[in-house]
Amino acid sequence: MPQASPRGTYLQISESLRQKIDKGKIAEALPSEAELMRTYGVGRTTIGRALKALKTEGIIESVQGAGWYVTGTGDRRPLVEKVMDLLRVDEVKVGDVFPSESELCERFGVSRTAVRSAIAQLEGQGLIEMSEGRRRRIRALPVGQGTS
Repeated sequence: MPQASPRGTYLQISESLRQKIDKGKIAEALPSEAELMRTYGVGRTTIGRALKALKTEGIIESVQGAGWYVTGTGDRRPLVEKVMDLLRVDEVKVGDVFPSESELCERFGVSRTAVRSAIAQLEGQGLIEMSEGRRRRIRALPVGQGTS
């Protein structure tokens, strides 16, 4: 990010994101706020202001627990539902290793906090559990899924 006054930095970031959206480089989900902080070398407040500016213009929208999306695109379901879809894949069986937090962050482009919240919900429903070696394993499959 080129040097700018602190007041103008968020505007430069919002303009950069707007251009990426216009050119199709960002088509649905925006990178996580943590990733944007790393990319632009700024703090959470500056990223928040840039995203708020784009939201005010109607270019992006926030989906709690799922992230930021270009308006009118993307899967808006809560993260826990998207993660449950992983358990609905035919090849997944009870006892299989569940993906790590970092794998889920990368796959869904969300923060570790969002992933931990989804994992806590799945553990609360009895679908996954912590096993030896600090790995989570699939304990049960969602209702409506076979065990084959």
